[in-house]
Amino acid sequence: MPMSAHEIEHLLREAFPDAEIQVGGQDGVHMSAMVVDESFRGKNRVQQQRAVYAALKGKMDGPAGELHALALTTKVPE
Repeated sequence: MPMSAHEIEHLLREAFPDAEIQVGGQDGVHMSAMVVDESFRGKNRVQQQRAVYAALKGKMDGPAGELHALALTTKVPE
């Protein structure tokens, strides 16, 4: 079952409570997200993105295929 932008934002907000988070997409399977969080400081982009994928708790290509693709942008606050 596809995920809504609200569900994705909720999972991300649990892991990154102080982050600026924007989630978009139209079909619930191919989505986009931008996460701006201080916890990313000092981490390379791969480490930042792994943290976001971990926050999604296996929903990426999981058994139910809830979220097939996520165009992800991660940043440190300026």
